[in-house]
Amino acid sequence: MTQTDIPAADAILDASGLNCPEPVMMLHNKVRDLPAGGLLKVIATDPSTRRDIPKFCLFLGHELLDQQEEAGTYLYWIRKKTE
Repeated sequence: MTQTDIPAADAILDASGLNCPEPVMMLHNKVRDLPAGGLLKVIATDPSTRRDIPKFCLFLGHELLDQQEEAGTYLYWIRKKTE
């Protein structure tokens, strides 16, 4: 999926400069505030998010629409579960 294919995010979480476990802790709180089906864009610089964010989505039932890496910055688009 390219960035042009991804719909505009309802919210953005910038976790740049934070290290594990902070990005996922912030993600948990941010997702809680989103409406069901809402789209969240996450920006992170911690390489461990490549492992942690997909596991977070799988465990809690959210959909990881896409993930990309651009020059040491990791981007994720997460659709909050609708139930």
